[in-house]
Order: sequence, then structure tokens, then C-alpha cells
Amino acid sequence: MSGRPSAWLQRLAPTPPGAALDVACGSGRNLHWLVDAGWQVTGIDRDAAATAPLQDLAEIINADIENGPWPLADREFDLVVVCNYLWRPLFDDIRAAVRPGGWLIWETFADGQQTLGRPSRPDFLLQRGELLRVCEGWRIVAYEDLFEDGADLETSPRFVQRVAAMRPSPAA
Repeated sequence: MSGRPSAWLQRLAPTPPGAALDVACGSGRNLHWLVDAGWQVTGIDRDAAATAPLQDLAEIINADIENGPWPLADREFDLVVVCNYLWRPLFDDIRAAVRPGGWLIWETFADGQQTLGRPSRPDFLLQRGELLRVCEGWRIVAYEDLFEDGADLETSPRFVQRVAAMRPSPAA
């Protein structure tokens, strides 16, 4: 595992723990934290070498979700986590993976990052308010769109956008 878990995730993950999906989980910095917090975790990533050490911790699905079918079309989770990943064609699939009443916690690079380094392609940078639009009709619990200088985070300076949102439950 490389890196610390997302402070945004640690701050806003709902309780009690249930079923969680970590999209583009990589080597598992967030997956480890979720497991330790009591979540039943499914991680998905295309890099089988990075996820190999995670096989005993969680359900791991190795799939190229950018060039193949979404492998979780029939599944819903209490929490879906997306950190440092953006592939707009998956917006609907990711939203659909959140169970009614469940949470989406998403954080990734935003427009402006190209002035600092990578990622620099517009395809991988959120536009102003884009995560709010992705979560339209959901309860927005927290949202940020900002520049972090990295000084107190022990990270490089970055432009970032974050949302924590709850999918509405059907009316009773």
C-alpha cells in the first residue's frame, strides 16, 4: 500500500459500516482504511499487480473499466468511493452503484491542476461544479472545490474537487 487514506473519506464515511466499493483502488490506500473501519469492501482496478496484495482483504475485481463493460451493473453498495480518478463515461454506472440511501464520496483533481503538473489533460480534470452536477438530485452533505498548497497535508500543491452525497431513498 502506498500513501495515506483520503482525509475526506475518513472524515465523511457514514456509519455503521456496510458494503463499500472502492473504484480504481490501486494499491489500496483507501481500501485498507475501509476494511479496518469494518466495511465489507469490493475494490476494482485494472492493475492486477497493484491489487494482488489486497486479495486476502477484500473482494478484488481486476477489470479495465474504461475500455470494457462495467462489471458491477447488477450490484449496489452503501458507500462508493472514488479518489484521484475521473472517467466521465462511468458517471452513470458509478451513480447506479450507490444503493438508495447510500453515499458517494468522490475526490479528484480539478481544473487548474494543469498549471502545477500532472494530471494536465482536461479529460482528467473536473470542471467547476462538475461533481455537484454528477450528484444532482442527491443530498449534498459536503462539497469543496479548492486549491490546497499541500503544506499541512504533506502532499504536493493541487487543485481538487470533492463531494460527499447521499442517494435519495424511494418515497415510502
